[in-house]
Amino acid sequence: MLQIGKFNKLKIVKTVDFGVYLDGGEKGEILLPRKFLPAQPCTEGDELSVFVYHDSEDRLIATTQQPYVQVGQFARLQVKSVNRVGAFLDWGIEAKDLLVPFREQNGEMQPGRYYVVYVYLDFATGRIVASAKLDKFLDNVPPEYTPNQPVEILIVQETQLGYKVIINDLHWGIIYHNEIFQPVAIGERLQAYIKQVRDDERIDVSLQPTGYEKRIDPLSDLILQKLDEAGGRLPLCDKSPSDEIARYFQCSKKSFKKAIGALYKARRIVIGDEEIRKA
Repeated sequence: MLQIGKFNKLKIVKTVDFGVYLDGGEKGEILLPRKFLPAQPCTEGDELSVFVYHDSEDRLIATTQQPYVQVGQFARLQVKSVNRVGAFLDWGIEAKDLLVPFREQNGEMQPGRYYVVYVYLDFATGRIVASAKLDKFLDNVPPEYTPNQPVEILIVQETQLGYKVIINDLHWGIIYHNEIFQPVAIGERLQAYIKQVRDDERIDVSLQPTGYEKRIDPLSDLILQKLDEAGGRLPLCDKSPSDEIARYFQCSKKSFKKAIGALYKARRIVIGDEEIRKA
């Protein structure tokens, strides 16, 4: 079944001077303009991966351009213009901006500013639109996660406690300031790990797996890699400031001390007063 606002694999059914027509099933033939055709020659029967959306005249059309976001996803996008209908966002599609109707804005959106939005198909019109009212699209299914489960997160908002994040495009979560050891930015997508799901179904997330073995082993490998890159010595030790350790390894001082301790016991490194070096 054709999925509007997503990538589809569709067969070429007809070639014309201005592009090719693709088999859209119940939706009929869909034009892929010539300028978006792959570099290699295409013939009838070939299957292409294309993104399908409505053009300015409300006709279904295909492109091989990669949009910044697809239907069912969240993303941080920039407002290009605002008119009496709503705000129009740059979502990476050359000939068509993404509409956020006024009813789907938390406050009047301003041209040039960035907002995190959710992209969906409007039930009444069937068109692709976006909403800045994120809450109604999140936490609608039970959070069935396990500790240390890898997830994808989108950084949404900084708070006094840390950063609010969207987990797997499904749930709200939070990363606490004292557990962040690397630069993060609003709108950035990162791999993270479930720390815990609380009794009230609020979710704590970490950028590092929890538990000694899972946290320390990758860090030990990274320390050895950085030592190799630096010629066998690094100006860090167990007495180094926390911010200096975080700058090198995006980890806490406690994790760093455990990792170099394990490497020392394994006779992989030597720990000096002001440095570590390969044994």
